[in-house]
Amino acid sequence: MLRESYARWMYRWETHLTTRDENRVVRPLEWGFEWIAPFLEANGFGDLLPDGAGPLDDAAAENAMARINQVLIRHGESFFGYRRPADFRLEERSPQLFPTNVRPETLAQDADLRRQAANGTLAKAQFLRFTSPERTPYAGNDLVNARWYEAPAHKDPLRPKQAIVVLPQWNADAFSHNALCALFNRMGISALRLSKPYHDIRRPTELERSDYAVSANIGRTLSACRQAVVDIRCCIDWLEEQGYGHFGVLGTSLGSCYAFLASAYDPRIRVNAFNHASTAFGDVVWAGQSTRHIRQAVEQAGLTQNRLCSLWAAISPVNHFARFIGPDAAGPAKMTLLVYADYDLTFPREYSLLVVDAFRRSGVDFEARVLPCGHYTTGEAPFKYIDGWHLGWFVYRAFKKLRERQIPFTPRAVRSGIPVAEKELAPQ
Repeated sequence: MLRESYARWMYRWETHLTTRDENRVVRPLEWGFEWIAPFLEANGFGDLLPDGAGPLDDAAAENAMARINQVLIRHGESFFGYRRPADFRLEERSPQLFPTNVRPETLAQDADLRRQAANGTLAKAQFLRFTSPERTPYAGNDLVNARWYEAPAHKDPLRPKQAIVVLPQWNADAFSHNALCALFNRMGISALRLSKPYHDIRRPTELERSDYAVSANIGRTLSACRQAVVDIRCCIDWLEEQGYGHFGVLGTSLGSCYAFLASAYDPRIRVNAFNHASTAFGDVVWAGQSTRHIRQAVEQAGLTQNRLCSLWAAISPVNHFARFIGPDAAGPAKMTLLVYADYDLTFPREYSLLVVDAFRRSGVDFEARVLPCGHYTTGEAPFKYIDGWHLGWFVYRAFKKLRERQIPFTPRAVRSGIPVAEKELAPQ
């Protein structure tokens, strides 16, 4: 009885949090072949694109996009590969909030930060900037932004430098997860808090929310995921140039999908914290409460859940799991934390349990933690502190384990997206 009452209360709270923003926009289904055409044509797969000479019916477009996804899965090394940027630089500026909702309290916070920046009382921060290898029609989106939290130099000069790339949730403002980065600094771990494609400073001016990252435009969503993954890997490149040797990634919600795919294709990433994880991209969009406006668009176009999954198969973690844990994952095994919530209405629990089961059956090194809340309520007290404890304690222990194992990585080991194997040394 008590458990049922708690569940009803939690579902009401979760529903309230997922429905309070009224600026979600239902946009019609678009196939978006033009968003992935440059990659396909550059890699010899241009024949998969529909013939533009005549009108394309929806059935033919769906079949073509499903075939393209299967090819992208088979050639994931190329799809998530890249050429290293040549314009890495640090920029110093006053941080801004870049809110994605129009609630009065959020707009007041944004206005206050702007006032502080204008009168010089807001401390400036450093941001890593570079041009993303994945190009889009939006120049602002293609200029990658990652807030830099550099840990103080350790008193032991032989201690390996360690860093983690942090990716907040979909529609996060620019301050989300900054407290985690500061926490990692206290552990001696530097952090890059990455602005995902179409988020905060990278968001196109016509948007209030980060809608182009996940939308009813099939090809654009594929492109956004590819861009996020290569941006993460480029961040590792820059960190490697700064002398860092141990790398991790932490992603929340949509960020966990991006983080998983980056780690699956980059052997340098050893520490993995996936905060709210699921299997198939289409399952979450179809069944999740916060993506109901996208489901409305694809459902109006006549698609079903299974058909939507096939259109986003190439960006679904389940289709790259073997790469994450298998023989192609060069070097020492990855250490992984999976966090999910019992009352999640955005990443439904059934899909998170499939992730846990897949890891359990694989026999790899992982930990699972369960939150007694939902997806959005994870950001509310006291659950945000519980979640922060799980994430922080795991990251601390995992990086400590890397130091104890004395695992080095060949400097500049990844070029053009091609991994180079490393050797694990026995502890001295």
